[in-house]
Amino acid sequence: MNTLIIGATGGIGAATARVLAAQGDTLTLSGRNEATLTALAAELGAAHHAADLGYESHVRALLEGVPPLDTLVYAAGAALPGPLKDADPTHVRAVWNANYFGALWVLKHGLGRLNAGGRVYLIGARPELVTARGFSQYAASKAALARAAEVARLEHRGVGVTLVLPPAVDTPLWSQVGRVPKGAVTPDVVARAIAAHRAGDPTPELRVD
Repeated sequence: MNTLIIGATGGIGAATARVLAAQGDTLTLSGRNEATLTALAAELGAAHHAADLGYESHVRALLEGVPPLDTLVYAAGAALPGPLKDADPTHVRAVWNANYFGALWVLKHGLGRLNAGGRVYLIGARPELVTARGFSQYAASKAALARAAEVARLEHRGVGVTLVLPPAVDTPLWSQVGRVPKGAVTPDVVARAIAAHRAGDPTPELRVD
């Protein structure tokens, strides 16, 4: 299977890349950290292309450069929490670019690159876990992503668009927040859930426990 993983240098993205590579997928990896991306691609024998998801032109060029896809995983994300009264425009843009606008451009330019029966996996967030002080932009951007996924399913009936809803996951994203919550799962748990789900019928949501 031809698979593109965006946000491959993060915890969930890298874990998913390793799991799907072990299943024999032909991978293309994308991320912002070029050194980490190059090392991961070399480890897995994958193609790789750096892209800034805040720019539609970067995402369009990335999608135009890959072969027709069977699986597309969007694992990019940012939190950068803080109270509303201190909302920083640079941080707000970074969160929305990673959590929503990058995914929007990927859906716009990527859905047409999928083979019949192709799958898209978007890493979302459980509302009950992120509706918390300091997380206004993270929660809002993930809510927007969920609604965009819902509309994408209406507009592209031949493609499975699945919103992945994990619990807290032990990834570097928590360095933006503080310590990792007690009971957080490893990225491998999410990666294996995506791989297992792909073997069955598509569903709108994949709740990972």
